This record gives sequence, structure tokens and C-alpha cells, in this order.
Amino acid sequence: MDYKKTLNLPQTRFAMKANLPTKEPQQLKAWEESGLYAKIREESKGREQFILHDGPPYANGNLHIGHALNKILKDIIIRSKQMDGFDVPYVPGWDCHGLPIEHNVDKKLGSKKKEMSKADIRRKCREYAGNFVNIQREEFKRFGVMGEWEDPYLTMNYPFEARIAKECGEFAANGDMFIGKKPIYWCCSCQTALAEAEIEYADHTSPSIFVKFPLKGDAADIDASLAGKKVSFVIWTTTPWTIPANLAVCLNGEFTYAFVETDGEVMVVAKDLLEGLMTSFGKESYNVLFETDGASLENKVCRHPFIDRDSVIILGDHVTLEAGTGCVHTAPGHGADDYITGLKYGLEPYSPVGNNGCYTEEVGEEFEGKFIFKANAELIEKMDACGALVKHNEMSHSYPHCWRCKKPVIFRATPQWFLSMDNTGLREKALAEIDKVEWIPSWGRERIHGMIANRPDWCLSRQRSWGVPIPVFYCEKCGEVHADQASVDKIYDLFKEHGADIWFEKEAADLLPEGTVCTKCGHGTFTKDTNILDVWFDSGVTHSAVLNDRDGLRRPADLYLEGSDQHRGWFHSSLLTSVGKTGKAPYKAVLTHGFVVDAKGHKMSKSVGNVVAPKEVINKYGAEVLRLWVASTDYRDDVRISDNILKQLSDAYRKIRNSCRYMLGNLSGFNPDTDRVAYEDLRDIDRFTLARLADLIERVNKAYETYEFHTIYHSLNNFCTVDLSSFYFDIVRDALYVEGTDSVVRRGIQTVLFDLVDAIVRMMAPILCFTAEEIWGHVPDFEGKKESVHLMAGAEPKADWKNEAIIERWEHLVTLRDEMNKALEKARSEKLIGQNLDAAVTVTAKGETLAFLESFASELKQVLIVSDFTLAEGDAPEGAFVSDEVEGLAVQVASASGDKCERCWTWSPSVGEDSERPTLCSRCRGILDRTA
Repeated sequence: MDYKKTLNLPQTRFAMKANLPTKEPQQLKAWEESGLYAKIREESKGREQFILHDGPPYANGNLHIGHALNKILKDIIIRSKQMDGFDVPYVPGWDCHGLPIEHNVDKKLGSKKKEMSKADIRRKCREYAGNFVNIQREEFKRFGVMGEWEDPYLTMNYPFEARIAKECGEFAANGDMFIGKKPIYWCCSCQTALAEAEIEYADHTSPSIFVKFPLKGDAADIDASLAGKKVSFVIWTTTPWTIPANLAVCLNGEFTYAFVETDGEVMVVAKDLLEGLMTSFGKESYNVLFETDGASLENKVCRHPFIDRDSVIILGDHVTLEAGTGCVHTAPGHGADDYITGLKYGLEPYSPVGNNGCYTEEVGEEFEGKFIFKANAELIEKMDACGALVKHNEMSHSYPHCWRCKKPVIFRATPQWFLSMDNTGLREKALAEIDKVEWIPSWGRERIHGMIANRPDWCLSRQRSWGVPIPVFYCEKCGEVHADQASVDKIYDLFKEHGADIWFEKEAADLLPEGTVCTKCGHGTFTKDTNILDVWFDSGVTHSAVLNDRDGLRRPADLYLEGSDQHRGWFHSSLLTSVGKTGKAPYKAVLTHGFVVDAKGHKMSKSVGNVVAPKEVINKYGAEVLRLWVASTDYRDDVRISDNILKQLSDAYRKIRNSCRYMLGNLSGFNPDTDRVAYEDLRDIDRFTLARLADLIERVNKAYETYEFHTIYHSLNNFCTVDLSSFYFDIVRDALYVEGTDSVVRRGIQTVLFDLVDAIVRMMAPILCFTAEEIWGHVPDFEGKKESVHLMAGAEPKADWKNEAIIERWEHLVTLRDEMNKALEKARSEKLIGQNLDAAVTVTAKGETLAFLESFASELKQVLIVSDFTLAEGDAPEGAFVSDEVEGLAVQVASASGDKCERCWTWSPSVGEDSERPTLCSRCRGILDRTA
């Protein structure tokens, strides 16, 4: 007889091979056809809400691995909160305006652009952005991310553009905005102002020059020792091109300045820097004639090195002794500190540089029309020729570059619209709100606090076409700015119906309420502003355009989650616009993640060849492995990825999958509603496993609550490989396969296996959403089982599972088992046995250890998976394995006596006792007799 047919071998249609790249798209299609997301939303009605507000990615190009990290993190949170009993609507969005899109459209249009109107160019930009929204939407869905994909928010949608214009217009109408000429980041290549968040720093080589500014008049009024001397203040700069815009030399009033005579002239520098500077200048012989504090030199006047213009001595706290001479070249039109200090002295923000980075006619014929960076060499040569140059070399330093074209940017004063940080107390209010927000990690609070505390006014205007216009008007007669609530409301209604394009298609009269007149002069004809808004303002008002305006959402959001660079980006702009309009932060908590780097911690770069594309990962491993990678990392720091890391995660995935497959296979024929064994009737090992499961569920639920997803990955992986595969499954395999199908012991194990797989599939569902759904389809039906695991509540431990006493007992037994297994391993290596079932084990112990083992006497043979087990009292016999870890524990391993049972593979003297079934042991004969 073939006794194999009498065994309860695992049976399941759940595949061993995952084949994720093929199966996942099928699952996505099935979810879509069944309307799963709509069912989840319906299931959630009436629950407490949890709002995770999506920061919009830019609608340009394919998704990169950083997008995958961000969106999968969000999806894990959304799914876990949903299973935790919350109503979690998720509205994804896209940032659709801005320079990168316009730049790419410009390249495609080429010379055709010159013949096109702004409205025509905007239509092309809208098409371009819409195309990439569709591309990225499908890519996000392929990650397994669920949400309102058919109704996302787009900053270029008409109602959204209307909301942007309304928010801006009300800032203008309320006096929070002003026009000012002040230095801002300017890209000469893109010919537009840039926000601080649009700046990237990279190494750049600049000229480093020391230049003399001669003091006007006789220096005797400073000190008699200087009478008749040629005195010059020496400045240092790495931007020679700004020298034509110099209006002052700035000192620190508290520093001591030395008047140093060398080679027949007197140089003025900070005393504390004197020695190093003289060495650097090659001046071996010099004499200090006079010393005085900087404050006493205020308002003295120098001559510009080569322009017939004064350069006044002023004072500023930004002057330090870290580098240079202690005398700072000051061009108020080309530097933030220069501008602020210059205001105190009535200096204009003079900037003789055009939009294209070339000098204007203000500098004179010699340099007019020349590109500033190219003019550096000529300027240095000119200063050398007129005797003003002290020293020149080149230096490499970190310098701001445009995020789009990657070229160096400049500070340049131009008339721009600004949102004031202090006129109406915006800075103070924002700082107060920061302290009411939970920042995860906690250092995020200090980072954004410092940024808000020290930032300048927000430059809102951009000189481009693709964006939302600044909705203000100018009186044609007197130039007065017109922005009131009536005009804001009219523009809001027009934009909702026609989009912001109408601003570029209609005249001012068509956009203003009928009868609008200038509040200053009463004139009735106006012109429109020609600037568009900074795109950070667009995304910064999503709290209003999405959270406030969309049904089913609310402000503030429970969570904003983006990369750590968004402290100066979206978190920043959202905070300012929200506080400016509502007085409150738009979020209750802010969670940040790091950047994705390669295996060595290096930034990803196409030129280096270390870029990992999410599409390639999915095609090779499936989205599940990508999701597992996200969950496995401590994402609050930079996150490493490589093919080797993904292979390791693929192996871990396989182990988790196989553990679930083993449980499903052994649940064949089990009905959870009718075949369960009561907890009190379970064996000790089963109750121990449920106690360990209860601990796991509590740990995992806590980790979901605190967003510690790597804890979940490691806990699940460890539980499946150590607690289950290497322990519980090993020990109960014999009873599962060999005992009668309906025996209490086997049904008890199946009860535990069902509780295990039911809990594990729910715990993994937010992370391994595809695999959890596949497993769920093979879990035995039970009362309350829904069509999708994603419609179920999360795992919760039953009260009677929690049993610290049984955990303590069994964990001690596991320690003793590990010691006994060392003896079995030694016997295997010495070829005494082939596998554990070939062995007969005798354990000798004394005292507490003996008493403890005696309490498990009936289970030790199964726990060690051996054919025979004997427990003896006394000292270690000669030749026994003696434990180094457990005092008095000795183990003897011998070959088991008798013959091997054909059915259960246990060695027993009872094999051969029954002539009709000579290959079976007495246990197997009894089982077959009972099930006959």
C-alpha cells in the first residue's frame, strides 16, 4: 500500500513562484474592475477621518526612485490607517506650472515660439503637463498606490487656478504684498527670478581679488600720522562683475582697524587679519601708523577704483573676520546684506545688469552689452592698470546654481512683487504655529524655525508665461496699484470658468468689475500686471484649493509627508500661505524622509551610472519588492538601494511568501467556523505560538502608528523565519501530516495556523498589498470574510492569547533546545546520524534544569524532532556533549533503535510487529485504525 496517500500533505493553489511582474498588473486590473477603492471609501463612511495631504510632484518626465519612496510611504500609511478604522481619503495631485515645463516646450517650439502669443504658448504647456500627468499616474498606480486617480488635483485645473489667483489677490488687497526693488536670485539663462527653493549649490571657480578703494581728501582728520598719505580701504570679493555697482565699503563698528604703511602707501584692514593679509600680499615690511574702531570711520568717503563716483564707509553687523579684510565691498543691488545695510544709509539698490546678464548702458560704453561673467577678466585687468588691484587668484567654492538649467545665478535688484514677512506679523505668527506642529523627526522643527526666522520677504513674481498671473492692475494715468475684493472675486469667477488663460486673452477692462475706477485719481482705464506667480505659491495653497474646497476633506491635514528638502519648499510655502490667510498651520504633523542614494551612499547621477529606475526594478522583481524596500529602510535618513539590496529583499520576500504558503497548504479542509479548537484545549506549544503572535501584532500595530515601518519588516521577517519556519512548523509538521485529519491535536494546530495566516496577511497588507490580496484569496472562508483583505480591519490579538508566563517558560525551553541541538549537529557532522529523526537522545541534568525539563517530558521528543528521548538525573556521562551555556546539562546522541516507519519516518522497535503492516510503527497503525 502507498502509505503516502494516508498522510495529510499540504494542498494549495497558492503558487510557490510569485511571478510578480506578470501577476501584479492582473491584480491591478481586477481591483479596478471590481471598484475596490470605491468600496473602501463606502466602507469608511462615518468613521473618524485621517487626512494625509499629498505634496504634488512636478508634471515633467518619468518617475524616479525618490518618487517611489515617497508615494509608497504614503500608501503604506493610508492603507494602515484605513485598516485601523479611520476614513482615509487620498487625493493625489500634480504641480503643473513653472519654468521646467515652459523650458521644454520652448525647446520643442524652437523658432515657432516667436510667432506665438502667450496664450498659444500656455496651451502648449498645458498639453505637455497633461501628458506627463497621465504618464506619471499610470506609473504611480503600478506601484500599487491607491487613491482618487480619476479625480486628482492639478494646479492647472481651472478651479485651482482660480483659487491660486484669489489667495494671491486677497494678499494684495489686504496690503500683505508690495512692489519693491531688491536683490533676488536671478537666472540670466532662464531670464527669471528664482525662489530660494529653486536654488542648488555646486562647486564653482571664481576670481578672488583684493581691491583698493582710495580715501577722498586728506586723512589728517582721521589722525595726524596720516597727513599727506595715500590711504586706501582694501576689500575682497569673488564677484568682480559687481564692482561697477559698488556704492559703499562696509566695516564692523566694533572691530579695530589698522592703518598700515607699506611701499609708500597706507592700507586699511581689520587688525585681527593684518598679519595673514600682509603675508598673503607678499609685504615683508610694513608699519602700523594708527588703529581705531570701525565706528569712528563711519561716513568717510572713498573713490570708486575706476568710476567717477563716491563709495561711502558704512557699518554692518554682517561683516566678520572669517575671511577677507574686514572691509566689505557693498553693492546694494547685488547682495542681500548689501541691500539691507544700504537701506539704512539711503543707498539705492543700483543694478546696471539686464535680464540677460549683460551690462546696461549705465556702466558706460566700455562694458555695455558685455555678459557679466565674461567681463570679469577685463574688469580685473582695468583695476590692475589703474593701480587698484592688490592681489588676484582663482578659488573654488560652493555657489548657487539654477535648479533647471544648472547654470550659476546672480543676485540682482529688479522690481518684483513680495509677500511681506513682517508688515502684518506673518513671520511671528508662523514661528508660533511651528511650535504647535509635531515634527517627525524632531529636528525638523529647528530646521524650519531657523528658515522662517531668517528668511527675507518672499519674492512672488516671475517673468515667464506658464503660470497663474498676479491678479493686480495699474492705473494708466497715475500708476497706482489696484487690487480690491471686488476685482479679486471677479477674477476668481472668470478663472473658474475659463482658466487663467483668459488673463492673457482679454484686456484689463474685460477682467475688472464694470465701473471700476482708480482709488487715487478716479481714472477708469487700467493695465494688467505681466508677471506670473512663483510655483511654490501654487503648491503652497493646496491646503485651500484641495483641503478646504473639496468635499470630504478638511483643513488642517493630519499629515504632510515629503523629502527633507521640503522644509524650505512645500512645508515652508504652505505654512506661510496658510498662516497668512487663516492664522493657523495647514498641518498637524510633518514627516520627512531622506534621499535615495546608491549602495555606497553616493548621490544618484546619470553620468556616474548609478541610477536605479523604479520601472526597471518592477520589471525584474515586481512592485512588491520595491514596496518591501521602502518598508525595510529607516527612511528618516538617506536610503540606500542597489541590485544586491534588492536581491536580499527578494529572498526575504520569498521566505515570507513560503511561510504563508505552508500555512495555506496545511489549512486544506479546515473550516474556521466549525473546526476550531478552543484555546483551553490547545497544547502548550500552540498557546506559546499564539502568545508570540499577540506580541508581534502589538509591536506591528505600534510601529504602524509611529510610522516605524522598518520595525514591521524586520519583525514579520524574523517571525516567519525564526518563530515559524525554524521552530513551530518544524515541530508540528509530524502531527499535521501524520495524525488523523480530524484529530484534536491536528485541528488545534490548524486553528493556530489559521490565526497566524489571518493576522500576518492583515499585518502585511499595507506593505505587500498585492501578495496579501493573493494570499487572502486562498485563506479558508469564514463568517465576516470580505472579498478583499483591504476591506478588512487590521489584526488584533485575542485577550487569551497574551500569556507572559507561557512565553517565559517556552523561551527558556528554546534556549535548552538550542543547546541540545548543538549535540545533534555534532552527531551529524560525525556521520553518526543523518537527520534528527535518526537519533535517540538522552539528556542528563540536575536541580532546577531537571525539574524544568520534567515538566515538558511528554513534549521533548517532538520539540527536538527525534525518534526517542530519555531524561536522566545525574552528572554528565563520559563522552556526552556538555553545555557551556547551561550548567549541568549533558546530551548523549545515539542511533535510534528499531526500524524506520514508512509512514512517519520515525525509528521504532514497534516497526515489524504487525505482519499485515510490517513497515508501520504502532502509532501509525493506531492512527489508521481510528480513521478506517
